[in-house]
Amino acid sequence: MFAPFRPIVKDPALRLAAVLLVLFGAHAATMGPYVSALAIKVFGLSDGAFALVLMVASVLSVSASVGLGILADQRANRRAIALGTSLMLILASALVLAGDNAVVFVIANALILPLSASIFGQLFALSRLAASTHPEKDRAAILSTLRALFALPWLVVLPIWSVAFDQGASLTAIYPVTLTLGILILALTLAFWPRDGATRWPDPKSGLSFRESLREMANLPILSRVVALGTINGAVMLYLVVMGLVFEATPGRGAADTALYAGLLAGLEVPFMLALPVLVGRVSRTSLIWAGAALYALHLGLIPVLAPTPYVWLLTIPGAAGGAVVLTQPMAYLQDLLSNRPGAGASLMALQKLAGDAFSAAVFAIGTALAGYELAAAMGALLGVIGAGALWAMDRRAARS
Repeated sequence: MFAPFRPIVKDPALRLAAVLLVLFGAHAATMGPYVSALAIKVFGLSDGAFALVLMVASVLSVSASVGLGILADQRANRRAIALGTSLMLILASALVLAGDNAVVFVIANALILPLSASIFGQLFALSRLAASTHPEKDRAAILSTLRALFALPWLVVLPIWSVAFDQGASLTAIYPVTLTLGILILALTLAFWPRDGATRWPDPKSGLSFRESLREMANLPILSRVVALGTINGAVMLYLVVMGLVFEATPGRGAADTALYAGLLAGLEVPFMLALPVLVGRVSRTSLIWAGAALYALHLGLIPVLAPTPYVWLLTIPGAAGGAVVLTQPMAYLQDLLSNRPGAGASLMALQKLAGDAFSAAVFAIGTALAGYELAAAMGALLGVIGAGALWAMDRRAARS
């Protein structure tokens, strides 16, 4: 289980990626769960206004991830882009701390933070390039382990903030912490990110224009696979929406059960992620993704059914096992689709997330309108399995031709 840590610890670039992913995970765990409460309870935004902020942020985040990914491949200037996106993390937190009003909150969350989101893709582009200097049999395990490190801070950060808020801390107390994390990320990037043009691995410029790069990403075989994986991502997003609502609507359940379930699931995902390298390479990636989607579907579909019973806690086991797969393997799969352009390959993750957001929103709206949370969860679970099966079928057909 711990074998993949050895090359990460010994390789300076992988070591940097690991530390930055932990710090960025801590930033996401600090900011993500409380943005809605900050928007509505602290800065006084209406539900509609906050929904608009989320929509603008989503579009800008995807556009920035794709655009900067293509730019990094065109110019091979990954260090410069990483520094710029890291600076956005600092600017967003500093702006809210300085202004402390709804206007700066909207600017920070709708316009600045979405630009910083592409650092996630840049970190995995760096990880993929650095891993290319290691034996091929070790690369998938290295990348899976790095993804687990991004999840690790959530196990520590959320309980700390829970205690802090119970003790009376203001929600705006997150901003000095996110500012500090942003400064650390920028400082480490500035000090240790390999200089452009002086890396241990080849990183040639793509030679493609922006339009040509977009056309390559929009190629039907690639786009259809991104959409198929988007259904799986949609199941993950639907879990985040449905789980809390189901526990709130179930007699005898509530917010404490929501936090406990989410914590148990996240806690179990990490060891499953670390154990995945045992299977990677022995089972085809699309078969593994299909199995993971099926396990995740079992957990998602049965949450509304078992929520009133003690057996609901058992669902965290298939949920964590499936989650470990569907949160790691699609990333590696998408990067392999454009293996010679790691920036654009990493940008496909943003497109997958956009597709997942659209699927989850549509399924939630249709399911709850027709029959409630039970149908929404069942539809999302079924859609994820169908998408994973379609992905397997596409690769099987391509292998035969």
